[in-house]
Amino acid sequence: MKQWNRALYPFEDWYFLHDGIKLHFLDEGRGDPIVMLHGNPTWSFYFRNLILALRGSYRCIVPDHIGCGLSDKPDDSHYDFSLRRRVDDLERLLDFLNVKKNVTLVLHDWGGMIGMAWAVRHPECVSRLVILNTAAFPLPAEKKLPWSLWLARNTLLGAWLVLRWNAFCRGAARWCVTRRPLDADVRNALIAPYDSPAHRRAVLRFVQNVPLGPNDPGFDIVKDVESKLSEFRRCPTLICWGMRDFVFDPTFLATWRRHLPEAKVVEFADCGHYILEDAGPEVVREVQQFLASTQIIPSGA
Repeated sequence: MKQWNRALYPFEDWYFLHDGIKLHFLDEGRGDPIVMLHGNPTWSFYFRNLILALRGSYRCIVPDHIGCGLSDKPDDSHYDFSLRRRVDDLERLLDFLNVKKNVTLVLHDWGGMIGMAWAVRHPECVSRLVILNTAAFPLPAEKKLPWSLWLARNTLLGAWLVLRWNAFCRGAARWCVTRRPLDADVRNALIAPYDSPAHRRAVLRFVQNVPLGPNDPGFDIVKDVESKLSEFRRCPTLICWGMRDFVFDPTFLATWRRHLPEAKVVEFADCGHYILEDAGPEVVREVQQFLASTQIIPSGA
């Protein structure tokens, strides 16, 4: 792993070993659990400031998906990188940590699909949702897959650019913020785990595994989750959305509004996909106020 400013990430490392593969996670603070799930190509570092703000009152559990961050980076012969396996990983980790009630999920990017797939397995465990530029449903009909994702998902050239030149991570660090460029230390930390082609496999597999249609692995999970989102209408929900996200654009937000019409929505007109980088202090305040003002009501009640 390339050198990076560890002072930005002042947390104790924990590891969960399953099937010979180590999953790295953070477990900070005490109280009702808040499970934060990152997407691609970020890692638990993305939630660092939210963890610092909340760990005095809550138990913040923040895993790195296998192949990401400080978790092991196995090859395809040892890990299948599927959506189902990702959900199973989360389920095993939370079972190991005995996290079974009053869970608040904080979801970004692929973390939304993984987290909500776990949530529909265990609706009685979920009490609140915080949604940050993500999805838990198929690509909206009016939305086309951006060309950059199409290239990486469907072509040998795209795969080569992701693996050999780290184009996906570097491009995300440049184009997923819109208010201001990332600080150099933050940029380096976000990219640091992906310092060789072998360490970028999960980044590529996440893109290649985007389920767009019925013939794609994981599409059945996506459709099942979508069909059950209405079960979470009573679940207090905060949606903070960067409106300049070129992937999870306002069409995704409109879909969330249809599924969860009672959610509180805060739009950030000048922010992109990395909303916690673009509008970190504002989002942290919104989350703190939301947690303080909402009563825990398990969705299965």
